[in-house]
Amino acid sequence: MRWKGERQSGNVEDRRGMSISRGAKVGGISGLGLVALVVVGLFLGIDPTVLLQVGENLPSSSVSTEQSARPAGSDDMRNFVAVVLAETEDVWNETFQKEGRAYVEPKLVLFSGAVESACGMAESAVGPFYCPADQKVYLDLVFFEELHSRFGAPGDFAQAYVIAHEVGHHVQTLLGITQKVTELQARASATERNRLSVMVELQADCLAGMWAHQAQKNRNILEAGDIEEGLNAASAVGDDRIQKRTKGYVVPDGFTHGSSAQRVTWFKRGFEEGNFQACNTFNADDL
Repeated sequence: MRWKGERQSGNVEDRRGMSISRGAKVGGISGLGLVALVVVGLFLGIDPTVLLQVGENLPSSSVSTEQSARPAGSDDMRNFVAVVLAETEDVWNETFQKEGRAYVEPKLVLFSGAVESACGMAESAVGPFYCPADQKVYLDLVFFEELHSRFGAPGDFAQAYVIAHEVGHHVQTLLGITQKVTELQARASATERNRLSVMVELQADCLAGMWAHQAQKNRNILEAGDIEEGLNAASAVGDDRIQKRTKGYVVPDGFTHGSSAQRVTWFKRGFEEGNFQACNTFNADDL
């Protein structure tokens, strides 16, 4: 991916190395209990604000977390993130303008170890996430190392895909999709909630592909092998592969992000067609 020397976004909020030490109640759950809860939501694609409501009546306890110092050589990665975020801003500002809408640029928060968001306290184990309550993307750069070593998805465009996917959730929020789906999930069965969650995540994958299409068309950012890296990353984080690795078997009814094949299909659709119409993952009576 061609990124060095390109414009960097001013919307990166760097909290790496900051310490967090305070008594806090987050849905009545803190520490590892909170992390376990948020992992289910954020990593598998459920709005964490919904899950955190489960513990509202439980006793609160003190949260005391100190973030680790910035990893060596992380400034180059910070610059990369800022360039990718700038590329998403350019694409979505132009796209929204053509649709007669205003694009509100999200903030991207870099953190190390743990972070406090409007969706609650979270540790880096949750992976990258978007919080609709404050319209910010949260990212511990350690995840990019895990994407390579744990998920077998190396490459700078694989990392760009992760950022573009989370920004895709921000696009959904600006379009009102996030809010509508949350309303539907509140009165749906568990199976239906999961289905809607899959639709949200696959649409975010498609929007990431749509971003790549527009960025390549307008600024020629892609190099040989980049799309393959993105497709590999999309496949690596499919529910079936994650379940197989963690449980040893696959439970399709428990999918919340979509299978590897589905995630690849929707990213490719967004990249090949490059428009909102291609990214409608929902049934006619959903929204």
